[in-house]
Amino acid sequence: MLAEEFMEPLNLNQIELAEKTGLPRKHINELCRNRRAVTADTALILGRVFGNSADFWLNTQRRTDLWEAMNTPKRLSRIQRAKPIRNMSRLKPALTA
Repeated sequence: MLAEEFMEPLNLNQIELAEKTGLPRKHINELCRNRRAVTADTALILGRVFGNSADFWLNTQRRTDLWEAMNTPKRLSRIQRAKPIRNMSRLKPALTA
């Protein structure tokens, strides 16, 4: 998404983005290739450079993580082994403010 939705329309290459962000070129390359997750620090940097919010970048990472978990057979199998708790009414209600 970073490369297709942000870098390409601005005619920005990885070296230029590394210079703008102050991040190592390898870091940018790994983000572009989905080999590195967006951290809070990186989200703040990308938000500052592209003029959007850190929440945008973190939510994009979260959606990507969820999609990959649900669409990777081995991970999905592990998730589906979890057993729901049937009688949730026995739990104490959460404290209210």
